[in-house]
Amino acid sequence: MSGLTSQQIISLEEKYGAHNYHQLPVVLAKGKGVHVWDVEGKQYLDFLSSYSAVNQGHCHPRIIKAMQDQAEILTLTSRAFHSNLLGVYMEYITTLLGYDKVLPMNTGVEAGETAFKLARRWGYDVKGIEKDKAIIIVPEHNFWGRSMAAISSSTDPSSYGGFGPFLPGIIKIPYNNITALEEALQDKNVAAFMMEPIQGEAGVVVPDEGYLTKVRALCTKYNVLMVADEVQTGIGRTGKMMACDHENVKPDILILGKALSGGTMPVSAVLANDDIMLVIKPGEHGSTFGGNPLACRVAIASLQVIVEEKLAENAAKMGEVFRNELNKNKMPIMELVRGKGLLNAIVIKTHESGEHNWNTPGELAWNICLKMRDNGLLAKPTHGNIIRFAPPLIINEAQIKEAVNIIKTSVEQVVGVAI
Repeated sequence: MSGLTSQQIISLEEKYGAHNYHQLPVVLAKGKGVHVWDVEGKQYLDFLSSYSAVNQGHCHPRIIKAMQDQAEILTLTSRAFHSNLLGVYMEYITTLLGYDKVLPMNTGVEAGETAFKLARRWGYDVKGIEKDKAIIIVPEHNFWGRSMAAISSSTDPSSYGGFGPFLPGIIKIPYNNITALEEALQDKNVAAFMMEPIQGEAGVVVPDEGYLTKVRALCTKYNVLMVADEVQTGIGRTGKMMACDHENVKPDILILGKALSGGTMPVSAVLANDDIMLVIKPGEHGSTFGGNPLACRVAIASLQVIVEEKLAENAAKMGEVFRNELNKNKMPIMELVRGKGLLNAIVIKTHESGEHNWNTPGELAWNICLKMRDNGLLAKPTHGNIIRFAPPLIINEAQIKEAVNIIKTSVEQVVGVAI
């Protein structure tokens, strides 16, 4: 549209935009299904899926049609009035996911903030915690955004460094550690334990089998809310509708976002039963755009696509193929492959640094991502030596094998030895 080259566009961003992202140097102009194209017309397999926001694939026709149709009728009323779609959406999502109530918001971090407020209020009104003493427990290495509550929950200096003072009433414990959780739950002021069923930004850290079941049991035992942040792991990504479904666990509060709109606009939601949700009264929480008619229409279509096209089931099958193919083509620099469904990662061996043409595992991971870009696949490192792979859930086996071949070839080209 602009006629500018990739480098010209990158230069404009550098000059006029805040420097709060370290992007892979590629400028995308089009997306369809599992593919994206840059401004020069080069095609790539998208193995990031906008951090799982486009689980249904780029520009899914059913979602785009719902969006276009509604955009011509009514986009926003604010919550000052009722709209003809909000109740319909609320009935659909609560029935689908098995909760009494939903509180609609826009972004994932807003939904996380909402869950924080809801858990604290429940702690005071229902559990009987003394005023202003409520505690939320979170695991170390969690990530749910960069708002003040989110960075107050963080153990990553790049998120919280230089932004204090921080929100009080937050206790951080090791992830995947039931002993640490039970010890923290001894405090009668604990209102909730908020966690990701699989830690995404931390590098696709999958807890031990049975961890979620034990978390659920402990939260019930100590009368503490189990809050599941499924913004990145939910809506089919891990091979089930929700990652908690792998252990048939139902959290007290469920947080959703990203793929709730199929990547078309910010749509998020917090779900809970009446005894929790109804502690919030009129005027105590809200959002001008939350639950707008456009978002409602898009969210229904996005969820219907996941269910009717059996994308969670496909994610389970294709995830197995992906991990098997990667393990079959074992790379010397690769410590392990981990993940569930189509949320996966490879971990680069830390002791390989300095032995070849890179200085650190983080530099190696970045260089591999640059080479994969050159070869037609987009992915990005996290926490230095970890590369995440999360393609749209519509991907097929041939495309998975094409991707693994690109990964293998790229590693060979960067490391300089055949695998």
